[in-house]
Amino acid sequence: MSLPLIAIPCCRRQPDQHALHQVGEKYILAGLEAAGCLPVLIPALGERLDLTDLIGRFDGLLLTGSPSNVEPHHYDGPAPPADNLTDPERDATTLPLIRAAVAAGIPILGICRGHQELNVALGGSLHQEVQEVPGRMDHRSDRTGTAEHKYRLVHPVTLTPGGLFERLAGTNAIDVNSLHGQGIDRPAKNLSIEATAPDGQIEAVRLEGADFVVGVQWHPEWQALENTFSIKLFEAFGAACARRAQARLDRQRAA
Repeated sequence: MSLPLIAIPCCRRQPDQHALHQVGEKYILAGLEAAGCLPVLIPALGERLDLTDLIGRFDGLLLTGSPSNVEPHHYDGPAPPADNLTDPERDATTLPLIRAAVAAGIPILGICRGHQELNVALGGSLHQEVQEVPGRMDHRSDRTGTAEHKYRLVHPVTLTPGGLFERLAGTNAIDVNSLHGQGIDRPAKNLSIEATAPDGQIEAVRLEGADFVVGVQWHPEWQALENTFSIKLFEAFGAACARRAQARLDRQRAA
């Protein structure tokens, strides 16, 4: 069987008069090398995309991080900070795509913004500035220095006893990187918490009853093949995508 196909929605940028649809290469390589899937980039075209057609073609959905944030009107949040960076075209693409993928039983792995999108798409809410929430630490990255410095492991997360992440890790805690300003406030219905930071911030979630619908607040795609837990996470995602691909192939043969 050929490699399972995973959709990776793009961010939309307009640095000048020409709009760009783009995805960081680290996500593409993690999907290929760590998950064993063939990534296909989906432009952020919102309602111009036929979701039914898309869902029928793919075996998984990988949602990336981004400097932009989900617009708060999608979860009835308050007005955002003045310097809030948005990407409404991505919101218009990913949020309905997540809901369609969940309904179709397609595996999902959401990373950073993707973790937040998963929660919002299913009815949850976000903290827009985690560092301003009483009792929470500053989860934003150090913007100085090298990429290796920014993506270094900076704090532990506690894994929920008996959860998927604890089973994958074989332990009750792992160390993660941290490069986010926003984070989950109210989890969506049926999203189980898989990991929390020392300050109580939700760092990973899983959709109950789904084969594999997971969000992580940190960045496992960064040097994924050099981190034991990242390898296991992407392998689990890839295995779920392979199961979906086989089921899709079986349906085609039976038609």
